[in-house]
Amino acid sequence: MSKLWGGRFSKDTNPLVDAFHSSLAFDRRLYQEDIAGSIAHATMLSEQGIISPDEASALANGLRDILADLHSGAVQLDETAEDIHTAVEQLLVAKLGPVGKKLHTGRSRNDQVALDLRLYLRKETREIRRLLTELLNVLLDLAAQHAAIIMPGFTHLQRAQPVTLGHHLLAYVAMFKRDYERLGDALVRTNVCPLGAGALAASTYPIAPARVAELLEFPATALNSMDAVSDRDFVIEFCAAGALIMMHLSRLSEELVLWSSAEFGFIELDDAYTTGSSIMPQKKNPDVAELVRGKTGRVYGDLMAVLTQMKGLPLAYNKDMQEDKEAVFDAADTLKGCLLVYPPMLAGMTVKSDRLLGAAAGGYTNATDLADYLTKKGVPFREAHEIVGKAVLGAIARGQSLSDIDLAQYREWCPVFDADLYAAIELKTCVDKRLAAGGPAPAATMAAVAAVRAWLGS
Repeated sequence: MSKLWGGRFSKDTNPLVDAFHSSLAFDRRLYQEDIAGSIAHATMLSEQGIISPDEASALANGLRDILADLHSGAVQLDETAEDIHTAVEQLLVAKLGPVGKKLHTGRSRNDQVALDLRLYLRKETREIRRLLTELLNVLLDLAAQHAAIIMPGFTHLQRAQPVTLGHHLLAYVAMFKRDYERLGDALVRTNVCPLGAGALAASTYPIAPARVAELLEFPATALNSMDAVSDRDFVIEFCAAGALIMMHLSRLSEELVLWSSAEFGFIELDDAYTTGSSIMPQKKNPDVAELVRGKTGRVYGDLMAVLTQMKGLPLAYNKDMQEDKEAVFDAADTLKGCLLVYPPMLAGMTVKSDRLLGAAAGGYTNATDLADYLTKKGVPFREAHEIVGKAVLGAIARGQSLSDIDLAQYREWCPVFDADLYAAIELKTCVDKRLAAGGPAPAATMAAVAAVRAWLGS
């Protein structure tokens, strides 16, 4: 087929170059955004007197027909087309004749593709934020349900202090809440209309970029035409926000993998979200959680790909930027796939509360509370820390818990100890008295759940 730019050239492009150069194989998914942008552009051209109202009406109706035909499969894109913009324009010219060739007046494929990509990422960002709200709601339900289920909190993967499962899950609520907000912040910079920038130097036609922005519901237009066509910060921000979402999903996945093992035994994942072994009949593998953990690397790679593509480019548009599409499409698809499967997997897991409580009871997780007990009776904390360290050492030697040590032994270490120490180091007491905002007490957990629910509803 003839090229949009063929007039300057005296010979055909090498077929190998045509195949290498074409982006239709991946940017074809932008056809809806491309057509929406073209309809807005045609409307603006007519309102500005650059084309006639009849021509604009024919262009808009023709584009709507093409959109419907592409949806239904009644027409197919020409696989030899250079890109989605060329393919759509080719269909339009075939439908309308010479008037179809007027669509591209006052614009370039450089500002056109920037517009398409911003429309696409605006849509994808909103969908991913919707999926995040579903995940947040499941986590909030689980946090409320398990607000009083005691478990060990860990540092260095060693049992540290008693917390609750609800409190632990709220840590992930905090992470995904930040992700939701981060995407919203990135959306502000995505939601800028670049159409009107032309190839790089705007246009001599009396175009109205603000009108196109209004028609496409963009709250702002580009500040500079060269930046408008060469900016991919919004792509990088999307991938960076996506990488953080995947990191948080991966951390949670790692815990689900650990917790569902026989060594931990804290949870059991539903059969619908696990798989078996082709050779070992007893196996129940947490493959969904493992695969989400593995897919994190894909989105990291997508981010690094776009950062690397952009790092040495002079102004304005360069062909390198065509390579951003596959990375951002992959990032969006991967994010949506993981966020779709995660909420039902979490909602279906079985929590083994006795095992959680036993793990909290078996690791001297109440040692800090015993030290705090002494400090409240006037012992300097550093001394209290050393005294309790000796108590733990003695308990380990005897195979005891801190609650098993008799009062006489405690008083050998420090005469301040009294019989009320046993109540002070009960695990429920250790958790319940941590009432500070953000703490693990059930009351604090429920307050946090209510606050996040109010935020989601606002």
